[in-house]
Amino acid sequence: MDLSLDTRHQGDRTIVAVGGEIDVYTAPKLRDKITELVNAGHHDLLIDMENVEFLDSTGLGVLVGGLKKIRAQDGSMVLICSQDRLLKIFRITGLAKVFTIHPTEAAALSS
Repeated sequence: MDLSLDTRHQGDRTIVAVGGEIDVYTAPKLRDKITELVNAGHHDLLIDMENVEFLDSTGLGVLVGGLKKIRAQDGSMVLICSQDRLLKIFRITGLAKVFTIHPTEAAALSS
């Protein structure tokens, strides 16, 4: 399975809709997209993970690295995820305490 990335802007926030699998093979594509957005001055990212089918440790590392890049610019990165199997990964790894995770795009945008 491949990784799809669709980017759009909502006010001053940038939404990256991620679909497919975030693994050792596809994670660099997500890392590059986050880096590209940060370098272009987009420091308020919403990562929509509703269509992510698989997430491994490499994918988690890319998300953590992206968060560090954005925080270095005084920005924010929020995750949109309501899938129990992905939320469980964030809880088990302790990353549920690191990331702000909202169940819907509307909830993330209103935060």
